[in-house]
Amino acid sequence: MDATLALDLIRETCFLILKISAPVLLVSLFVGLIISLLQALTQIQEMTVSFVPKLIAVLFTLVLSFPFMLGELTKFTHILLDKVTILKS
Repeated sequence: MDATLALDLIRETCFLILKISAPVLLVSLFVGLIISLLQALTQIQEMTVSFVPKLIAVLFTLVLSFPFMLGELTKFTHILLDKVTILKS
């Protein structure tokens, strides 16, 4: 394996990680922002008020985006295995 192929695989892997984790991170960010604004307005400073809605939103997002994540990982695995079989022959 030469350096260009290794760097290409690393670049594709990093992009895949960003693409797969983006929906969950963005939902967590927005829910956290909304909850912190509500806490600032109502002056309720309890940790469970911010933790539970964020946990529910992240779990809901994971359930909804699981087919997308699985499809992207499967596609990447096929591409990776194709590159490995080309290197072997």
